[in-house]
Amino acid sequence: MHDGALRTARLPLRWGMAAGGLLVAVVLLGIVVGPAGISIGDVFRSLVARLDGGEGLDPRMEAILWEIRIPRVVLGGLVGAALAGSGATYQGVFRNPLADPYLLGVAAGAGLGATLAITSGWTATWGPVGPLPLAAFVGGLLGVGLTYLVGSAAGRTNLALILAGIAVAAFLTAVQTYVQQRHADTLREVYGWILGRLSTVGWTEVVVITPYLVVAAAITVAARGLLDVLAVGDEEATALGISPARVRNVLVVAATLGAASAVAVSGLIGFVGIIVPHTIRLVVGASYRAILPLSFVLGAAFLILADVLARTVVAPAELPIGVVTAFFGAPFFALVLRTTRGGMGDAARGR
Repeated sequence: MHDGALRTARLPLRWGMAAGGLLVAVVLLGIVVGPAGISIGDVFRSLVARLDGGEGLDPRMEAILWEIRIPRVVLGGLVGAALAGSGATYQGVFRNPLADPYLLGVAAGAGLGATLAITSGWTATWGPVGPLPLAAFVGGLLGVGLTYLVGSAAGRTNLALILAGIAVAAFLTAVQTYVQQRHADTLREVYGWILGRLSTVGWTEVVVITPYLVVAAAITVAARGLLDVLAVGDEEATALGISPARVRNVLVVAATLGAASAVAVSGLIGFVGIIVPHTIRLVVGASYRAILPLSFVLGAAFLILADVLARTVVAPAELPIGVVTAFFGAPFFALVLRTTRGGMGDAARGR
């Protein structure tokens, strides 16, 4: 891809409108699906009543709609956007379509932090943030920090960071397993969190994740053109006055911020960061000017739809949402692995 192509690549309007329309449709589906019968007409009637002070639904249905259904759908959208956007960013930074938000130890660190919070019986809160999301968030950032320390010692190439992430994740997972075995009475709660869930207590979790996602999305979307420049090569990027190392560091930190905030409120939900960006790449092309904004929008739609399946497949019981995404993600990952050529070669050369 030459420099002129990089300057002219834009998000096609038709794809942006299609993605926005799909998200709206999926949001409405997520709101109306459930044991309590709420129709699309009920949703709009309640919304209009809240805007003009008219008569809405009965108090019970209003509570179900605004304190259970809508917060859960919004949370699912935010988590999906964070995971897909982070995945697309990592794939651009490492030039590897197999990279995802858990590549640098985010999941393992968050899992260890959550396990420590659960097994210790920690109950202190920090503003609206409870102990579990706070511990998971700190653990995710710790995992990335360790990965960078180990990767830097090995030369800070892309391959060194990837291998460091694998090593750090293995170590943190081993520590987590040890802690779990020492507190067998909490295994059910720990595994419930690890498998991922979108349960909410009103709007608290939405408030927790939103600031981090806004910052992460603003940075990565603003820098999406730089990912296209990096795709040409570090020498070409340097000739254009861009510091490849600085751009990569900033984008990795921003992507990790978004991924860690998502993991903190939802547990470990895998494969979103691979399925969504790679599908977009196959359909609209390789420019991150299109891939990144579409990843945020379609990542939100994908996870809301996955949550609808999690709530309905075995109703009245509920599947962990991580099981649903893994059901689709594992074969998709195998397909991507089979069709990918040269990704790890580029990583090994640090390109």
